[in-house]
Amino acid sequence: MVMMSAKEASTLWGISTRRVTTLCSAGKIPGASKENGSWQIPANAEKPADARVRTGAYKKSTMPAHLPLPVGISDYRLASTEYYYVDKTLMIKDFLEQRPMVSLFTRPRRFGKTLNMDMLRVFFEKTEEDTSKYFTNKAIWACGQKYRDYQGKYPVIFLTFKDVKRNTWEETYAHLTRLIGEEYLRHADLADSPACNDFEKAVYQRIVSSTADSTDYISSLKTLSSMLHKHYNCPAVIIIDEYDTPIQQGHLMGFYDDAVSFMRGLFSGGLKDNRSLAFGFLTGILRVAKESIFSGLNNLVVNSVLDKKYNTYFGFTADEVAKMAAYYGASDKLNELRDWYDGYRFGDAEIYNPWSVINYFSAGCEARPYWLSTSNNDVISEVLEQADKDIYTQLTDLLQGKTVATYVDTSVIYPQLQNNPSSIYSFLLVSGYLKVVKAETSISGDYLCHVALPNREITYVYNKEILSHLNVMMPQTTVVAIQEALYSGDESKLQQQIQTLLTQSVSSFDTAGENFYHGFVLGLCALLGNAYATSNRESGDGRYDIQLAPKTPTMPGIIIELKAEKHCDTEQLQKLSQTALNQIEDKKYDTEMLTHGVKSIYKYGVAFSGKNVEVAFKK
Repeated sequence: MVMMSAKEASTLWGISTRRVTTLCSAGKIPGASKENGSWQIPANAEKPADARVRTGAYKKSTMPAHLPLPVGISDYRLASTEYYYVDKTLMIKDFLEQRPMVSLFTRPRRFGKTLNMDMLRVFFEKTEEDTSKYFTNKAIWACGQKYRDYQGKYPVIFLTFKDVKRNTWEETYAHLTRLIGEEYLRHADLADSPACNDFEKAVYQRIVSSTADSTDYISSLKTLSSMLHKHYNCPAVIIIDEYDTPIQQGHLMGFYDDAVSFMRGLFSGGLKDNRSLAFGFLTGILRVAKESIFSGLNNLVVNSVLDKKYNTYFGFTADEVAKMAAYYGASDKLNELRDWYDGYRFGDAEIYNPWSVINYFSAGCEARPYWLSTSNNDVISEVLEQADKDIYTQLTDLLQGKTVATYVDTSVIYPQLQNNPSSIYSFLLVSGYLKVVKAETSISGDYLCHVALPNREITYVYNKEILSHLNVMMPQTTVVAIQEALYSGDESKLQQQIQTLLTQSVSSFDTAGENFYHGFVLGLCALLGNAYATSNRESGDGRYDIQLAPKTPTMPGIIIELKAEKHCDTEQLQKLSQTALNQIEDKKYDTEMLTHGVKSIYKYGVAFSGKNVEVAFKK
């Protein structure tokens, strides 16, 4: 076989001799062998792909009349060359004008975080490929030479934790360490770099061979950035996408402390007092600063949904959606798009959900809730289990199109969600279920906000993903049967349906109090859709539990009063339901609806004890 030297290969392939020998050492060139201390390479060997750009180079394909939509595409080079791409590169300009050491961007799921982080990687990363071609027709390139000079300047460490959703800490640790090992392998030229010392090379080998211990992995960002700094004579950029996914999973699955401890060490080494760090970027849903994951990291700048800076770079603006609609010949659909997917407020910017807009056009302009079930909402379910009557009432008010005034803490942490159910509004806001109508003031990082549902899609998603937890995921057939019983005055059928639901769907109510049952029935009523559900409001001489005011004059109004006591037998429960019904009469709870001209009113007294229920009725 005809062979060539490493120097001949470097001339043929247009790369350095050192790079060729590194590729040989890493086993990236088939047939290469070392003879008398020098690498010999088959003359017909092809130049290996540059592993530092994980996704490879993309060739322009023959495009259809209209570019396809980037559904689920988070690779910037692919999205910006093969698909319809909404230009967000001015984010780079905004960053470079201030250059904070570490930036954290918190946004809801499916709002373009991963794509933007990959855009930053491609822009800043030093590679053998000339990656400027992915930006020459973008907005950042027109901003001038001082911004172009940063293109391709730095070595980059890129990790995304968005798929680290395992059931145990052992599985999570294995997943995290594998991602770290793969990122080390992406920088294979460090393995025998003369700029790095033997200790660093030994750590490198342990990590890529999966023989490293926890100390190696906790220090892995610091070690890798130090080696890159020495090798390239330039500090590194560190990008961590969806950093809080393993933390949320740890909270749900019972290994929260292990996840926080590991992340604290990992980020402290890489982002705190690291002389080999040029700057860092992180994304997530929650800030979680109070968890001390970023303890002592005084160079961290947080950009939340309430901040004006970077407010148009995650999600689509109205102008961007209008331009996309015109491109696909759907300008007549703008009102529908606005109704379904607009309404978010990031800082002072009006924002559309990008995932849903892209899917809407991709599906031939069919309006439906594309954001539904794109993530696990067990955290919301957990919080709602601790919610009291007032929170259930406010959640139902939101579904009726009303606003709720609440303090919002954008650095809310997962244990706080369980211990303080009122923090559910903060979580719903940063998760994308609510919008800020008005932020009145700020006190020690907390905002007094008026929040509401942003659009029709979220009203549907909210109904399915949130209120469904209030009624234990009841089947639609059950909802219909309960609605029929309520509006026909059939207390026996209503009692039977609620009894069946309690027996089949709920684990145990032996210790449940009236607040729980109030939320249970209120969530059930909120799903009916043909009445305005209100709760705990003044009418007559007191405050009723639940009222369903009819949306049309031909429908009856409904008042429900609830009672709950433990360890009742059937006779006691029947008396309790009658007591509830008598209270409606005695306190004249029907006064409000009578004042508004409702002529027919159905009154229900409902009593609970554990999983048992009795219903008393009067028309």
